[in-house]
Formats: sequence, C-alpha cells, structure tokens
Amino acid sequence: MKKLKLRKKSAKSVSNKRTVLKTAKAKQPQSRKAGSPSKPRRLKLRRIPRTPPQYFAMSEAAQEKWNRVAHVVAKMRSERVSLTQAAKEFAVRPRTVVELGGSALRKRKNGKYVAKANDRLLRILVITSPEGLKEVAVRDSRTASEIAVYSDAVQKYLRTGDMSKLRKFRRLRLTDADGKRIKLLIDPAELSRLGSAGVLSFESLYARVA
Repeated sequence: MKKLKLRKKSAKSVSNKRTVLKTAKAKQPQSRKAGSPSKPRRLKLRRIPRTPPQYFAMSEAAQEKWNRVAHVVAKMRSERVSLTQAAKEFAVRPRTVVELGGSALRKRKNGKYVAKANDRLLRILVITSPEGLKEVAVRDSRTASEIAVYSDAVQKYLRTGDMSKLRKFRRLRLTDADGKRIKLLIDPAELSRLGSAGVLSFESLYARVA
C-alpha cells in the first residue's frame, strides 16, 4: 500500500511540473515569423511643424505621420465622418490627431470632436508645373481644398479631354505658406505632354493632397 501511494504522489508531482512548464512557455514572448507584418512603431513628434523648413527637417517617418494627421482632419471636414473612423482609415491613433492637429478640431459638449470650418495646419502638397510635379507648402485648409479640386480637374482632363473644371483656375489666386502666388498649370498642351509621359498619374498627384 505504501508503494502505491508513493506512485500516486509521483504522478501528481509530474503533472504539476508540466503545468508550470506550460505556464512559463505561455509567458515567453513569441518570436515574430519572417514575413509577418509588424505593428507600426509609435513615433512621437518633438514639435508641430509650422514652416516648410521645420517640416523638411523631420525624418520621413515623422513627415508621414504629420501627413496622416492632416488627411484625417480633411476627411472629417469634407465627409463629416467621426474622428475614430477617419483615424482608422489613415492608420493613426485618434489621440495622436488630437495632440498634433487639435487646433483644427472642436470638441462638442458630448465629448466628440469635429473639424473646424477652416484650419491653419501646415500641408505639403503636390501640384503640376511645366517641369513636372513639385511640392508646395500651404497654411490654409481652403487653399489645400482648392488644390485637391485642381488635381481632380487635371485627372478629368487627362481622361476625357474636358477642360471645363480647369477654367476656374485661370483667375483663381492661391498663395503658399510664404504668401507667394501658386501657379497652377492649366495649359492643355502641357498637361497632355506630361500625361503622355506618365508624370501625372493618379497616385503621384494625390500623394500628399490633404
């Protein structure tokens, strides 16, 4: 009888050891498999860019983060979607949008945020020039919206040859962050030349429009 009791005790001890080993294994960090997507690294901007030199002094990752914030604000304004929905689309945390783009948002009594009618967030946009695409800095959301409309008009002309939407930009005066006039290319021959060369693709025109 004593022998039998001893065996039972031994089996219980082995079972306990296996449980401990399983628990320890579960607590160990799992190594990421090759090729599997990693979680985006949280990058904290040291300061909000207010001038083009400040923006271009940031790392590419920081610039991309700032661009995403501007895109979120623009989508909230144009499509009247929630902060959570817009932030999810552009893969940025709502809290980050509030921290960096808070001046462009208004908090309602119910605690929800909405985009103000206009904002002064710095945006680096892509426009068309005779030499091809170039970047321009703006500090007025209304100017950014007009440039987005201009990009739509360029794409429509390249697809259909319809110049109707581009005509409004002949007299429209837009200024950049330094107060200098922004010259938008509306010459059909030049646009056709650039379009044939593949310079004015949809992706390139909308790379930074927000």
